Amino acid sequence: MLSSHLTFLLEVQQPADLSRLAEHLPYEWIERAVQAAGVASIRRRRLPAEQVVWLVIALAMYRHWSISEVLDNLDLALPDHTAPFVSKSAVAQARQRIGEAPLAWLFERTARAWSTQDAAHHGFKGLSLWAMDGTTLRVPDSPANREHFGAQRYTSGKVASYPQVRAVTLTAIPTHLVADINFGCYDTNEMVYAKSLLPQVPDDSLTVFDKGFLAAEILCGLTMNGRNRHFLIPAKSNTRWDVIAGTAEDATVRMRVSAPARKKCPALPEFWQARAIRVIDARGRERVLLTSLSDRRRFKPADIVACYERRWQIETSYRELKQSMLGMELTLRSRTVEGVYQEIWGALIAYNLIRREIANAAFEAKLAPTDISFVRAVHTIQHEMMWAAVTPAFAKLPACLQRLRERLKALPIEKRPGRACDRVVKSRPQRYTVRYLKKDLN
Repeated sequence: MLSSHLTFLLEVQQPADLSRLAEHLPYEWIERAVQAAGVASIRRRRLPAEQVVWLVIALAMYRHWSISEVLDNLDLALPDHTAPFVSKSAVAQARQRIGEAPLAWLFERTARAWSTQDAAHHGFKGLSLWAMDGTTLRVPDSPANREHFGAQRYTSGKVASYPQVRAVTLTAIPTHLVADINFGCYDTNEMVYAKSLLPQVPDDSLTVFDKGFLAAEILCGLTMNGRNRHFLIPAKSNTRWDVIAGTAEDATVRMRVSAPARKKCPALPEFWQARAIRVIDARGRERVLLTSLSDRRRFKPADIVACYERRWQIETSYRELKQSMLGMELTLRSRTVEGVYQEIWGALIAYNLIRREIANAAFEAKLAPTDISFVRAVHTIQHEMMWAAVTPAFAKLPACLQRLRERLKALPIEKRPGRACDRVVKSRPQRYTVRYLKKDLN
């Protein structure tokens, strides 16, 4: 079974060897997760709590398979000669027994460990780079999901066909590792979720925001409650400020905090300052970037603009998670509220596990982590995990996982050439042949 293979790797490999997949997610962490949540299996089961945790993670990696196929092909159930297969009801009951707590604990533990491993390799002038942005996930349309999560309501009064989960993530820009997340009901504003993530932003960092998070409560809360924590965010078209110093292209500005914001958060000052950099984007549009990086000698305008352009790569991380890894499925699997939370935690662990292996492979190949194809890496890891589950000889498994690292290093993203011709809109072909009348032909 897969967990035994990974435990064997921890025993036979030296601690300094980081080229093994098992060292990213040690079996001891899974045991501590189920113990911390108080759901450890007391009596012998075919699906103990530790195996169910692995099952939930594997369900995200093999979204195109049914739960039974994942369980059988990866050999996750303990052997029993009297009952070779595990029933669907037993799997559902096993997932209900452990709930979401072990997966949430395991995600926090792994995200904290994995996101700090690359801080020394991918810094920006002594600062770690982070991005905070929001997204949504569709869940099955069950009465429980619709009542708990809610759905989007349109101006016409109609309601979306599926309930949705709203989430805000804190993501490492260089590696796309999700360091933290807050998610829940769709009706909850993204600002509420973002505010709860601010304490998780590390010191000596630069966090890039989308302009929807332009609020004194968020930006001042980031800088005031930490050491050397900075922000970078584009200004809105209706943002107003007073220029204190500098030029029109690079100025120090002062903005007033609204009375409702100060009433809601009395710790906010009456005014807050930022550095406004005026740039022209690729489409020729003028944009102003606001940042707390006030040292003009150390942080040039071109460097700040380059950091903001890297923020758009985070949008691809959502695509990798929801489309590439989850197979572009319309919704998640679970029809219960607790199952949805459990499934999301498992998907985040699986995504970070893939990104962690990509980052290590890229470091050995002297590439950037984003230079390796995520889609091809997912397919490679899926194949190697299946091979590891069915291999009869333990001695072959280390070579298998070493081959995984070598194959990942050989999967750089191919640089496409620039557009040779201008983009044009062609007329849509007719669906049916046109019938001409005789009088039109005469």
